[in-house]
Amino acid sequence: MTPPGIDKSTKEERRAYVLDAWKCLNDCEACGKCRILTGRDPETLYADYINGTRGYIDITLEIRNRNK
Repeated sequence: MTPPGIDKSTKEERRAYVLDAWKCLNDCEACGKCRILTGRDPETLYADYINGTRGYIDITLEIRNRNK
């Protein structure tokens, strides 16, 4: 699923995308989302995207590089 572009979406649409993309699947062994987030709230991590100031992919890459 492709994240909505900042210029073509509302704040509410971006927030809904983040919450849906990072919702718990209750299968930690197969999912891995918890390891990526390391206990942090996705809405907080993606606040700049939700507010329309940074791209979703930029933030995702930053999170992944921090976890290496």
